[in-house]
Amino acid sequence: MAFRPLHDRVLVRRIEEDQKTAGGIIIPDTAKEKPMQGEVIAVGKGVTLEDGTVRPLDVQAGDTVLFGKWSGTEVKMDGEELLIMKESDILGIIEAKAAAKKAA
Repeated sequence: MAFRPLHDRVLVRRIEEDQKTAGGIIIPDTAKEKPMQGEVIAVGKGVTLEDGTVRPLDVQAGDTVLFGKWSGTEVKMDGEELLIMKESDILGIIEAKAAAKKAA
């Protein structure tokens, strides 16, 4: 299914975190919190300003972002749970260097 968010909305797929602590303890599904990181899947065209111009969004498809615990609206598309949120709900973009260092 093709989906394009409107205005300043962003479609995000949650990124699952490790299921083990640093000490090797496995965290059961019932004790895990929902991840606050995600990958941007699609973005809207931007915010329409008072003078009629459109300011494009700072995030792009493919960015890894950090968002608030209760941000966005959960939707199910093609059997996958995704989030639709406003760009203002996104706290920041995780740079590729930091993400690569965390994975190593």
